[in-house]
Amino acid sequence: MAIEGMIWKPHHLESHLKAFPQGQFVAEYDGQIIGSVSSLIVKLEPPYKDHTWTEVCGGPEFRNHNPKGDSLYGADVSTHPDYRRIGIATLLYDARKNLCIKLNLRRIIAGGRLFNYCEFVDKMSPDEYIQKVIEGKIDEPVLGFQLKNGFEFIKVLENYLKDSRSVDYATFIEWKNPNYKPGELIDN
Repeated sequence: MAIEGMIWKPHHLESHLKAFPQGQFVAEYDGQIIGSVSSLIVKLEPPYKDHTWTEVCGGPEFRNHNPKGDSLYGADVSTHPDYRRIGIATLLYDARKNLCIKLNLRRIIAGGRLFNYCEFVDKMSPDEYIQKVIEGKIDEPVLGFQLKNGFEFIKVLENYLKDSRSVDYATFIEWKNPNYKPGELIDN
């Protein structure tokens, strides 16, 4: 039986740190962790390949981390409920962008939850829902946040992660590194 969403266990976090320590960020306030992002490097073939969270990450241990890949994959982002809407997630996304630039990776990609799609599933397709979010006609906290942070919607991913709020759909999103230099190798 699959659990809904993703819950990190201590050995998962240890595996992330072992696989790719520079891709794991936390936000701390007054000695308490109030936000985090988990990332790995991947190479999708073709570059916009349909995938599930498990397929791209290799499970919660990030077995598919590929130091020779070209894309930083945003596996997770979370902010403590008491500290939402004050810029913590934006700071964490900026840390990812800076890492992407530093490592000369081509882009950041992720599968983003469609947090409020469950309220619209009987009224419209995921593509119609996303278009209305992009047009500002539907408030979608996850995709709206990602769009405000410079990510572009690429396409819908089906059966991405068991998630009742998103009805298992996700958005394939991308942020292109404006400083990317093809062929210039950086040791990841």
